[in-house]
Amino acid sequence: METPIAYDIAAPEPAGMVASLSSLGYSLPAAVADLVDNSISVEAKNIDVEFTWAGAESWIAVVDDGWGMTAEELVTAMTVAARGPATARTSTDLGRFGVGLKSASFSQARQLTVTTAKDGEWHTRTWDLDVVEGSGQWRLLHGADDDTMDVLARLRGASDHGTIVLWRRLNGYRTDSASLDDEGAQKQFYAEATRTESHLGMVFARFLTGTRRRNLQVRGTLVEPWDPFMSNHPSVQRLPSEELPLNGSFVKVEAFVLPSAQRLTPEEYDQAAGPEGWLDQQGFYVYRRNRMILAGDWLGQRGMRREEKYNLARIAIDIPTETDAEWGVDVRKSSVVPPVSLRSHLNRHARNARATAAEVLKRRGQIAARTHGDPLAYAWLVRRPDDRVVCKINRSHPLVQAALRPGGNSAADVRALLLLLEETIPVTALRVMHETDSSDDPEPFGGPGVADGAAVEVAQRIFESLVSGGRSPASARDRLRTMSPFDQLQGFWSR
Repeated sequence: METPIAYDIAAPEPAGMVASLSSLGYSLPAAVADLVDNSISVEAKNIDVEFTWAGAESWIAVVDDGWGMTAEELVTAMTVAARGPATARTSTDLGRFGVGLKSASFSQARQLTVTTAKDGEWHTRTWDLDVVEGSGQWRLLHGADDDTMDVLARLRGASDHGTIVLWRRLNGYRTDSASLDDEGAQKQFYAEATRTESHLGMVFARFLTGTRRRNLQVRGTLVEPWDPFMSNHPSVQRLPSEELPLNGSFVKVEAFVLPSAQRLTPEEYDQAAGPEGWLDQQGFYVYRRNRMILAGDWLGQRGMRREEKYNLARIAIDIPTETDAEWGVDVRKSSVVPPVSLRSHLNRHARNARATAAEVLKRRGQIAARTHGDPLAYAWLVRRPDDRVVCKINRSHPLVQAALRPGGNSAADVRALLLLLEETIPVTALRVMHETDSSDDPEPFGGPGVADGAAVEVAQRIFESLVSGGRSPASARDRLRTMSPFDQLQGFWSR
């Protein structure tokens, strides 16, 4: 018979646990998304996110018409980590650790109140972090103060079911300095509401379309879904999808290459850029039960960093909920670590998508370069002979010809030409033609070495200009030796 092992009960101290949960790094939009997760899990058809500015008394609430909870279920929902990740869940449950409601709320507010009804009877519980820290106990309060109950009554209306989550004493706004008349703080508050609306449209896009779509609103405005893959656009390239086996389940991977800017309207182009912009939205998009976990990341794949030539590459990954542990889904549902067994496959899909995206932009760059060959339309010509990017001023352009005309050019012509050249630098053509991983940088006059005739002619004109401006010949040559690109070339100035 084995001797029983002695043990101590080492329960976490409430104030320390509150501080830990409050510092998990949630942004406000991500924290609100965690509350919307709960509303979707209980099959709410209508979800309203309310932001109300009232200075230090400002509040945020998420109101849904889902199943609601009994008093016992509410206490369980309000208990920190009442359900572990191994707990059996319904097919609609988007949670994992059982701390989302609490950790998201504690990161944003000192008071969390939840009121809910399943069969017409409303039950209310409150976490007041000042009470928890002051008492040293997890005192889940019944009901709430009068002001909070008034807010809940207005939000509840005549409904007999559903759930309301209310945040009061918001972090950053609960000081006396956050007065009702502080226009700067009010503007920031409602800017966060706009950011939240964009974030929810990205994270829950799959729930906002189709026959079973939810009506999700922020401040009374319907949230528009954002499809990072432009799935319905006729010019999108869909690369072959694949289902990768993982512990008895399958992970679906599908890559998309978006159309170049020339195939999109300005509105489509701006919309496709997404909440974070083109560069930050390229890469993998990870979904779990149709809820986006990660948006725009190369998942640490070796040698894969964000570059503009890969902006059009976006890859969807759908992971089964039962493989959460293998993917390292974190508490905030905002990061993942791919399983080792899948990394080479994901790398293959990423390389294919990146190569295709780069080729689309390269073709557009070649078209742009040919277009720039119109002698009357553009002041610059961009070409790529022998794998080197070459950018030249178009000598057939009328303004260039006027400036070069012997005895006929004027200061006005030269000023107009300089302004044209400054305003029409072919940034787009250079960007899409330039391969950042090859040595194709254009080098003046063919690169370092002995100056050719063209370089000598330009240097001679500069030399004469310096001399006519009052410098001695020796001083003019000294100045030329320090000017780019003549500091890398050998000529009369270097002797």
